[in-house]
Amino acid sequence: MQVILCAAMGYLIGSVNPSYILGRIHGVDIRRHGSGNAGATNATLIMGKATGLLCALLDIFKAFAAYKLAVRLFPMMVYAGVLAGSSCVLGHIFPVWMGFAGGKGLACIGGMILAHSWKLFLTLLAAEIVLVLLLRYICVMALSVSIIFPITYAWSTGDLIGMAILLLLVPVVVYKHLPNLRRIIEGKEARISWLWNPKEEESRLEKQYSDQEWKKIYKRVEH
Repeated sequence: MQVILCAAMGYLIGSVNPSYILGRIHGVDIRRHGSGNAGATNATLIMGKATGLLCALLDIFKAFAAYKLAVRLFPMMVYAGVLAGSSCVLGHIFPVWMGFAGGKGLACIGGMILAHSWKLFLTLLAAEIVLVLLLRYICVMALSVSIIFPITYAWSTGDLIGMAILLLLVPVVVYKHLPNLRRIIEGKEARISWLWNPKEEESRLEKQYSDQEWKKIYKRVEH
């Protein structure tokens, strides 16, 4: 019963989607614009950097909160934090009240790591930033950290059940990022340089899309 309650709590917290809610405030369903993903990266693309950053911080916070609440409410379960945190990630990706069409989980995974260990969070963040700058695509951060965190978690805690729970997220994260990997192969995925040099990156991408595709993906919401 405690396992069910812990997982349900995490899932319900995760299913509250800031990108979707803020999009509605702007009068748009974020799932019908840009990449179609209800997450911070697409929110940045559609609604601007300030809104995207706010969405990312809120996604981090909700996973952080789910982890910490679970540890406090279920002290007898060694893996309560990662169970609630992983369920939060799944709630973010597959929110029932949004027809199971949510985000991709990167910020929520970050929040779970932060709740587990702020030192590990900063270490992985620094390593992932270097990796993203080298490979030029943000999606590699989610794919790599979803694999690295279970290993580092098990190494630091010895909790093999918790590691197994975290590893269950790997195929889900890979599945959600298949469109990104496909766009990378086709040359249609936005590179990280879009954040500081949008004109040059948009000029490159515009050549890869038809006019109709371009307008759908890169039409921003008026503030």
